[in-house]
Amino acid sequence: MTDRYQATGTEGAFEPGSNGQVLRNLVGIRSADDMDALELRLLAELYDAVLLQDFPDRALSVADLRHWHHLWLGNVYAWAGQERSVNLGKGGFQFATAALLPALLGNFERECLARWTPCGAVAPEEVANAIAVTHVELILIHPFREGNGRLSRLLADVMAVQAGHEPLDYSSWEQNKPAYIAAIHAGLGGDYGPMTQLVAEAMAAGDASLSGPV
Repeated sequence: MTDRYQATGTEGAFEPGSNGQVLRNLVGIRSADDMDALELRLLAELYDAVLLQDFPDRALSVADLRHWHHLWLGNVYAWAGQERSVNLGKGGFQFATAALLPALLGNFERECLARWTPCGAVAPEEVANAIAVTHVELILIHPFREGNGRLSRLLADVMAVQAGHEPLDYSSWEQNKPAYIAAIHAGLGGDYGPMTQLVAEAMAAGDASLSGPV
């Protein structure tokens, strides 16, 4: 549901008749459940496009993230694919100030994407660390008005596949959200160990799902 963020500015507008539960959109959806279902269906189409139809086995850029976001939500929100112009907070935690996004994304591209993509065939622990740092930093920047967590997972999956692994299995993250949130907060302080452990577990589970029971 889109009410998990507190936002200021024009992008904070909600769809009339949605009781403040659904962001203003291009398709007139007022029900949070209907919007969740639509976003999930479109996300599956995005995964098909990125992982199966035109896999990016190359260095990635912030432009790729914008393109993915627009490909996913461009028919739903007018601002899809554009960096947010509003400040966002969740549960008392404030993400990066909107005015800082261009500089932060430039640094993210240099320090994470250019450094670790394409994610080569290196040791699993190195892949896990690369994905963990990239994931934490993108979440903290939170470049888009909506969909940052899901787009960050897609990026993690692309990096895993580039390194010869399967997409991550995020079920353990969903089952223990406090641990995930704590790992993000640890990353804010420069400690990526907790997120690296979560990524390693999700990588192992993803790889195991392909091989099936032993």
